[in-house]
Amino acid sequence: MVRVVSLVPSVSETLVAWGVTPIAVTRFCEQPGIPAVGGTKNPDVDAIVALAPDLVVMNDEENRREDADALAAAGVALEVLTIESVADVAPALERLAARIGVARQRVRDTDSWGQGGSPPRCRAFIPIWRRPWMTMNARTYGSSLLETIGVVNVFAGATERYPTVTLEDAAAADPDVVLAPSEPYVFTEKHVPELSDVAPVVLVDGRDLFWWGWRTPAAVARMRNRLGA
Repeated sequence: MVRVVSLVPSVSETLVAWGVTPIAVTRFCEQPGIPAVGGTKNPDVDAIVALAPDLVVMNDEENRREDADALAAAGVALEVLTIESVADVAPALERLAARIGVARQRVRDTDSWGQGGSPPRCRAFIPIWRRPWMTMNARTYGSSLLETIGVVNVFAGATERYPTVTLEDAAAADPDVVLAPSEPYVFTEKHVPELSDVAPVVLVDGRDLFWWGWRTPAAVARMRNRLGA
């Protein structure tokens, strides 16, 4: 079996679902039975090298280039995945599976993934951070996932991938709903009153919105049910 280190929570979850236990993950990967080698932004490069992995899996958004460069310089093989939409997930999983020798039948059927979105049903503001308020544009997995169930991101056209906004900006965009995720910022019931000044608020599971991979089809279904879309 290939010795894999995963520095991406989505990948760690996917590998375990495939029956492949990474030899190390990050502390954000929610895999308590597997050793952690730091965080996504500050992995312990020396500890990873000492494990002599066959492959380290990274993501160009969640992980830092300098850590990838340091691992590569130490002779560690890397698989760096880029995910900007639901359509990117299937080919990334197929490539990863081939790289680590996972049989095709163990990979969830991906043939219908990312084949366009549903007709628009509602418009949403999706805050991902507070102080300052931040959101996302169309070139993100979360926005793409919502598009598949007919939810229009009111900041889809923003120039920056993760623009800083104000609640006044959000209200002016005229959303039908605020989708407040549980990560990366942990939005809870206590944040509902201030967000309600923008639009009615629905709290959603941030993992279903932002963790791509094995969970993607089920996450789409859960998000659809959560919104009645």
